[in-house]
Order: sequence, then structure tokens, then C-alpha cells
Amino acid sequence: MSDFAAGARRDTKWWGWGESGRLPHLDATALALLRDELGALEPAGRPARAEDVRLPPPEKLPASIADAAGPEHVLEGAEDRLRHAVGKGYADLVRVRSGRLEHAPDAVVVPPDRRRLRMVLEACARDGVAVVPFGGGTSVVGGVEPLRGEHRALISLDLALLQTVELDRTSMTARLGAGLRGPEAEGQLGTLGATLGHYPQSFEYATVGGFAATRSAGQASSGYGRFDELVTAVEMVAPAGDLRTLETPHTAAGPSLRELVLGSEGVLGVIPEVTVRVRPSPEAERYEAWIAESWGAGAEIVRELAQAELLPDVIRLSDEEETRISLLLSGPTGPAGRLFDRYLGMRRRRSGCLIVIGVEGEREAVARRRTLAARRLRAGGAVYLGQGAGRSWKRGRYDGPYLRDSLIDAGAMVETLETSHTWSRLRALYDAVAGAIRDSLREQGTPGIVFCHLSHAYGDGASLYFTLLARRRPGEEIDQWRRVKSAACEAIVAEGGTITHHHAVGRDHAPYMAAEVTETGLEVLRAVKERLDPAGILNPGKLIG
Repeated sequence: MSDFAAGARRDTKWWGWGESGRLPHLDATALALLRDELGALEPAGRPARAEDVRLPPPEKLPASIADAAGPEHVLEGAEDRLRHAVGKGYADLVRVRSGRLEHAPDAVVVPPDRRRLRMVLEACARDGVAVVPFGGGTSVVGGVEPLRGEHRALISLDLALLQTVELDRTSMTARLGAGLRGPEAEGQLGTLGATLGHYPQSFEYATVGGFAATRSAGQASSGYGRFDELVTAVEMVAPAGDLRTLETPHTAAGPSLRELVLGSEGVLGVIPEVTVRVRPSPEAERYEAWIAESWGAGAEIVRELAQAELLPDVIRLSDEEETRISLLLSGPTGPAGRLFDRYLGMRRRRSGCLIVIGVEGEREAVARRRTLAARRLRAGGAVYLGQGAGRSWKRGRYDGPYLRDSLIDAGAMVETLETSHTWSRLRALYDAVAGAIRDSLREQGTPGIVFCHLSHAYGDGASLYFTLLARRRPGEEIDQWRRVKSAACEAIVAEGGTITHHHAVGRDHAPYMAAEVTETGLEVLRAVKERLDPAGILNPGKLIG
């Protein structure tokens, strides 16, 4: 095993998410719930060792690649190839658990700096080697799948060694290297008294370059902003040349090339670093939970908060089904549970929709903003549940992908997808997508659980994040997943919602890009790619097909 795999990768699961020793246990209550709701489950297996996974034989790379990167930065071991062969979507995990992968990079190249990165891209363009840029490998939409297109050989271009952190205290901006994982960026900024405030569920492993390439949205986006809103300047290295934008708060100099780079998913070029807006590290925080009478009532509260510009940094509204499942799996039991039920009953609430809010910043500002938000919540009929539930949500904010591994082990299909729309059309989108998922599962003989939460709120609308659980069809998991995914995507397109609010396009959503930007828009993007990547080596099959 290479030093790179041994150091940076060995501590993570090759067949799932995150730390190797971290796998949530599904207790008897959870397993009984799954059986009651989904029917009998057949546990899913997986190879015992990484070396048991069969990979396609590697193609021999031109010597120019090692010359450009430095031989020590070209990794050809089987485990390096395996760990760069899939992302973290449900279909990725099914494939890697099967013990046989159809696609894998021929080698992993880890350039030590921007100069070597440029040399590697030039060599690949000259010799026709496909390149898949790789950050944390957390894509759930096929964004890092090693598709070769028309090219014989392919490398995974891992940016892990690009680790710049430079803070401009006066401007409160920071230059960050693309290879920094979320905790690394926050940790180094924190020692300098600053924070980026970008916390997607993939935070522990996703990278700054990935945040930029996919237009990521963190859980605190209502307060801190989406990642694309935080970027003030960006650099992109493309086979045809380098593109840089000025570090300036605003410019009227034509269409925004910064916006063209953000969300380009490694198709147009590779992002080695970005400059972002940061804030002082928060003095205080307050996380708490409320319960709204219904999904509609909760959505109305969030809309009023957004349009009054009173949104907390974090706001998340679970629908009735997500609230029900969350309370069944993690709600209080015993005397505490009876007290909890009594508390809700006294306030005429025995069901409803959970709302989590979080406010961070200076102490006085936190108190003021929380008071204003609470006033709106109460006016909308929401009942206060206390800080304990809010703090519990924050402690577990990154647990979802770990729980997914346990659910897959138990025999469940688990998938998530997201979209967004305007407030006036959000309910219709919610009903259409949830209905399409349920219908598709039912038609396949595997009826399941479908739930949703509203987050990332704006004055004109919000995002919807759906989760589905169903009994997997052994041996037909990919077909089962594809049919459900297609049904949901077609419902989104029919209702005029976006095909992705923050998961990006990757391979899975590429067929729906024309509905998003029109055929003319796709031709514009293809023309830009042809100019920046004339040999077509960058991330084939993604974003624009």
C-alpha cells in the first residue's frame, strides 16, 4: 500500500462513509420499525477486504505523467485505485460492495503544488489521458465516477496536497487551497480567530475545491450563505490556459466568469484555490427545537422569517413523516418520554413538524436574533421544545451517512435527493416528488418510507431534501435505484424545480440539464469546454454529458 493510502485514506471505509470504526448500531426498536414499515429485509453483504474487490486491469500510463507530477506522486496500488473509483452515492456503495467494479482509474496522481498540477494537465492533454479531479470523494451524484469517454487511459487527480491557508484580517477574506477538508479549513481559520461557517453534512471529508466545484450549501447557509456566495475570487487551471478573477467584492465587467467556474464540476478545468469571505469566530451560539402544527404551518413560519430577513443561521423544518421517524428512533423514552408526551399534550400537540433553529455570533446579537425568531415562531403556532433537542441535532448533524451504512447492511435501500422552488410552488413540488417516489417503489413491490425537510430558505423560496427507505431487491439494486431516481427527477422537471440545489449535476443529473438551462444553454457550456479543454480530457460524462 502506498504512503498516501496508508496515511490519508486508511482511516476511512472503502465500502462506506467515514471512519472505519464508526458504524451506528441499529437497536431492536429500530430493526422492528424497519420490519414493520418495509417488510422482511435480507441483510446486504460486502467483501471482507479491499483486496478482494476486483478492478479492471490498469492501462499503462505515458511516462510523461510521472515526469510531470514526480514519480513519487503517481500511485498505482490497487487500494488507491479502489478508493478513487467511486463516490458516496447509494449506487456507488452498491457497486463497491458487490466486489467487482466496472470502472477504476489507472492511477492516482497527487500533484504537490499548482505548478505540477499545470504540468500534469498539459501532459494528459498532449497524450490523451482522461482526468477526473478528486477532492474528498463525497459526491452522491456520480461526480467522480472514472468514465473514460473516448480516451484509453484515465487518472484520478487528487488535490489533497493543495493546503494553502492565508487570512487577510483587514478584508476578512481567506485564500484556501482546494485540498483542505472542511475540518482542516475550519481548524486553521479558527486558530486565526475566523470561521468560514460552511457545514454541509459531508463536512468531515468534503474539500474546499469540492465546495467550489459543486456550488455547495452548508447547513448554516441561511446565515453564512452558500459557498458560491462566499467566494470572492477563484482560479482555474485548464488545459488551454489559466483563468483567474480579481479579488474584489463586486465588478460590473461583463458576465461573471467567477460564476462560470463555480459549479463547473471539473469539466472545464481544475480549481487549485479560492478566496472566500470569512467572519470572526462566534462568541456564542444557541440551538433549539420547536414543533409546528403541520408542514404547511411550518413552511409559512419559515417564509415569514425569510421575507422579514429574520432567518436564523440554521433553520430546518421536518415534515410529519421525518418528525415521526426521528422521534421513534431517537426520541425520549421512559419517564422522560412520558413527560415529553405530556408537555406536547398540554399544548395540544401530539404530532406535528419539528423545527430546528441555530443562531451564532456575538452574544448580544445571538440573543436579539433568537428573540425575534421566537416571536415569529410563536405567532405561527409553533411550540417550544427546548435547547436539548436543538443541541442533540447539532451533535448528530454529520451522522446521516454513517447511519446509511448500517441501514444498507440491514438490507434497506437508502437514497437522498434535493431540489428547490419558489414559495408559491413549493407545496406542489413537495407533493409531486414524494408521490412519484412512493409510486415507483410501490410499482416495484417495495413500498417504503419517504420523508422530507425544508432548509436553505430564501425570500423567494426554499430547498426540499427528500430521504427514502425501502426494502432492497437483491441483485437488482441498481435497477431499483435508477427507476426511483428517474421518477423523482422527472417529477422535479415537470414541476419546474431545479434538478439540484446543492448536490450538483455529476453523471446522475446530466440528462436533465437541458430542462435546467435549455438546449442553447447546454451548447454555450459545450463551447466553453471546447475552448478550455479542446482534447476533452476533463471529467468525461459529467455535467453536460
